[in-house]
Amino acid sequence: MKQLWAPWRKRYIEQGTPGGCIFCDKAKERADRKNRIVIRTATCFSMLNLFPYNGGHLMVAPFRHVADLDGLEDRELTGLIALVRDSISLLKRRLRPDGFNVGINLGLVAGAGVADHVHVHLVPRWSGDTNFMPVTAGTKVIPQALDAMYKMLTGARVQG
Repeated sequence: MKQLWAPWRKRYIEQGTPGGCIFCDKAKERADRKNRIVIRTATCFSMLNLFPYNGGHLMVAPFRHVADLDGLEDRELTGLIALVRDSISLLKRRLRPDGFNVGINLGLVAGAGVADHVHVHLVPRWSGDTNFMPVTAGTKVIPQALDAMYKMLTGARVQG
């Protein structure tokens, strides 16, 4: 049997349920490189998912802690959709994917990992990015490290 090593996943497995809200906490820190926040606007921000479904997987969220779209003010909702558009444009320019999965999971039963802070997932897709690994082994291979992806999207110098 062959082994697939993914030691960075150990942190995810051992962390348990974090206290607080990842979106509120990361945005307030103002440490965008460390937290892999790619874009900030007046009402929202986009950040790399630390446990991505695919390379370049971004999450777009409002700064305000709101559970669903009904709780957003018009300005925030407009800002959220505009940042989704702008983030997709950035991913198109830098990664050249063939398509995207764009989605919002509202509530735990819908699959929301963070159910009390609305956010949009942007997952770049390439023709042929699904192979035998997810189908037969239940394993997804992400070919690029998060720091390298952050640098590619922002042009930032990331220290290893």
